[in-house]
Amino acid sequence: MIVWLNGTFGAGKTTTSRLLTEMLPGARIFDSEYVGYMLRPFLTDKPVRDFQEHPPWRSLVVQTAVQLLDYVGGTLVVPQSVLVEAYWTELSGGLAEAGVPVHHFVLHADPEELVRRIEQDTEGAPARQWRLDHVSAYEAALPWLREAGEVVDTAGTPPADVARRIAARVAGAAHPAEVASAAG
Repeated sequence: MIVWLNGTFGAGKTTTSRLLTEMLPGARIFDSEYVGYMLRPFLTDKPVRDFQEHPPWRSLVVQTAVQLLDYVGGTLVVPQSVLVEAYWTELSGGLAEAGVPVHHFVLHADPEELVRRIEQDTEGAPARQWRLDHVSAYEAALPWLREAGEVVDTAGTPPADVARRIAARVAGAAHPAEVASAAG
């Protein structure tokens, strides 16, 4: 199965994903950004703002996840912002078609909190402005994200508590109908 952590930069996806891998048996992080990094040198003649705009990124993320799960089993935790509904539909549809259950969580914090976190993040400093520019895109995507996933408010909640809540929801999905509804 896949636990997809969506939401914009500063919401806590990276930290939560690390903690989740400690809480979910057989879990490992699949950072789908590496698929984008792999594509960059091959698609220099196809300029985009974000590698998610490349159709091969979306199909390769699905195929890579499926191949990884076939090879190692367990759970993949994917900490990846997807703020374009059509891209999410393509990704989640491809995974569903492959028979991979997806638990889709949207890590949320209000814009002021997101800006505060981004500005205080020393590790993400080189991409600070790029990350700040996505706060408004996240706000615009929030209506469909609320429908497509389970929103988890991270403001004022320690990351370990956020991870425990998600782990409990994943463990509580006892049958495919619950998994499908969690996947959105």
